[in-house]
Amino acid sequence: MVIGLTGGIATGKTTAANHLAGLGAVIIDADKLAREIVLPGSLALKEIETAFGGQVIQEDGFLDRKALGEIIFSDQIQREHLNNIMIPKIIARAEELIEHHRRAGISAVVIDAPLLFEVGMNDIVDSVWVVYVPRDAQIHRLMARDGLTEFQAKERLAAQISIEEKRLLADNVIDNSSNMAHTFQQIEELWQQLQHRI
Repeated sequence: MVIGLTGGIATGKTTAANHLAGLGAVIIDADKLAREIVLPGSLALKEIETAFGGQVIQEDGFLDRKALGEIIFSDQIQREHLNNIMIPKIIARAEELIEHHRRAGISAVVIDAPLLFEVGMNDIVDSVWVVYVPRDAQIHRLMARDGLTEFQAKERLAAQISIEEKRLLADNVIDNSSNMAHTFQQIEELWQQLQHRI
């Protein structure tokens, strides 16, 4: 069984993933995979250098994320080009890890992916769990956490599928708008239900 764990910015998805790991879940972190596939010498890094030029590679051979960010954040076509390089490789690596864990006898794997729906990773999971807080709470948490203005927070949220839409697409919703004890209780109940099904 493969669970896709997602949510919006500042909904508490990382906290939920950490709690699941504490319960014994095997976590595949999609953000970590994205960093790993662009390590020096990787095919993805070579493709990025070919597409965007040598200015996106640091002297030590690592990706210069800031330089790449300056190119892609102001240009939708360039951003799509980067996604076309990265997304298939992230998904392929996630599938390799899922298969590795299955062969090792692990019956449940959680893919922690903030952009699960946006990049199509929901197609490789059996069930989607969304960590939810209302949009207003997202905005206030994001402002407090990252020191953003309300406009900046809303701009970041606009780059993702809305949390309300994700909630509608979910198989299970973890409501993180109350206290952590309530959030952890929901996670533990879902995990126990999953253990009984596998």
